[in-house]
Amino acid sequence: MDKIKVIFICVHNSARSQMAEAFLKKYGGEKFEVTSAGLEPGILNPVVVEVMQEIGIDISNNKTKSVFDFYKNGNFFNYVITVCDESQSERCPLFPGVVKQMHWSFADPSSFDGTFEEKKVKTRKVRDEIEIKIKQWLEEIK
Repeated sequence: MDKIKVIFICVHNSARSQMAEAFLKKYGGEKFEVTSAGLEPGILNPVVVEVMQEIGIDISNNKTKSVFDFYKNGNFFNYVITVCDESQSERCPLFPGVVKQMHWSFADPSSFDGTFEEKKVKTRKVRDEIEIKIKQWLEEIK
């Protein structure tokens, strides 16, 4: 059986798309081939790395990737899922042969103000929202 190919896209590939990729790898098992990418790849958000480690998921060695590299290489995906806000998702390229393009809106951890601890509290909320959405989506596509 061919694996279902999924790419999660956000602005910098530093937070939301990385979390979504990690959760789909955790809960989707061998059924999926999953990656993530950004419109303007940055560096991994250290707050995100820490809150993922709190629940036993280590993304600290992940690299940020450009969505346009996947696009230029003609990669095929069954699902292209944007996890940025509406204004940023409009900048995402259309992939040829995509079965389904979806948008899930989550707050951007890089925009959070406050102390490191305050940012962690807000980022945990986004992490938990993404985990719930991944689990719901897996139930929907069974």
